[in-house]
Amino acid sequence: MRNFCIIFGIIASIGICIGVSGCAPQIKLFTDSTDPLREFTLEGKDKGKILLIPVRGVISDAPENHFLRSEPSMVQNIVSQLQRAEKDDEIKAVLLKISSPGGSVTASDMLYHEILGFKKRTGMKVIAVMTDMAASGGYYISLPADVIMAHPTTITGSVGVIFMRPGVNGLMEKLGIDMTVNKSGKNKDMFSPFRKSTEEEEEMLRAMVAELAEKFIHLVEIHRKPDEKALSEIATARVCLAEKAKELGLIDEIGYLSDAIEKAKSLAGLPEDAKVVVYRRTEYPDDNIYNTADMKAGEKKFSFVSLGLPESLTSLHTGFYYLWPAAAGF
Repeated sequence: MRNFCIIFGIIASIGICIGVSGCAPQIKLFTDSTDPLREFTLEGKDKGKILLIPVRGVISDAPENHFLRSEPSMVQNIVSQLQRAEKDDEIKAVLLKISSPGGSVTASDMLYHEILGFKKRTGMKVIAVMTDMAASGGYYISLPADVIMAHPTTITGSVGVIFMRPGVNGLMEKLGIDMTVNKSGKNKDMFSPFRKSTEEEEEMLRAMVAELAEKFIHLVEIHRKPDEKALSEIATARVCLAEKAKELGLIDEIGYLSDAIEKAKSLAGLPEDAKVVVYRRTEYPDDNIYNTADMKAGEKKFSFVSLGLPESLTSLHTGFYYLWPAAAGF
């Protein structure tokens, strides 16, 4: 409570100073998401560039809302970087640095489509390097890459789909609360959290889950061409470490971020000292390839109230997900 009062007092004081001095245009508390992307060189001095794009967190096409500001979605952030790279003739390869448990089916498929289209239009080499994890949708978006590399301790796999929904009908019964619904068709309120689903509805749900899972598995077949035995194990939606992932054909190589950069140079025919660059709106001192920040605004975040909950718990809604739920706090 004391910290809250101190922070509130500081911000109130700043507001008073701004009003009294008339210096509002000169003070900026947050980096604005409307600020243009800037290119920063992380290493290298020679001609030719490798663009490093961090993909971190739950994959979503919904904007991220924070105190006093809103930021573009992950999908918009990554697509904007690909669009800028497409206009730079010096960029010869893109390195996707992935640490994600996956996300919504649609957002994952959007990124897959955009990365694949970028490759086809530009002819650039795309390398996916997995760090902590690249599970489910995090793996899905790596499929268009020319090479998929995983850190020795990466968790990947989870090739499958999950439908998540809250259910409060039992709680409502205990509290003596009833929900009256008038509907135009018998299935209009299917999967409502206020009642138990019928067997017919559950059968329809299972069919949709199976269809979306088959889409994922089919893309793995197209891009990775695993043998029948490996595909059967992959289709169980299990997660695995890098060694097992390589055995199943989910990845090409095991290595570190520096190895992925060398692979990108080799595939793109770049010199040893080619530049590795990132697009951000914020400059960082002593920046390097291990900076986990992405290109979003206001990286130095704070919150008045911390609920102690994973961010994904407050942002996921009823729907279909290419997601490893254990890593998202479920």
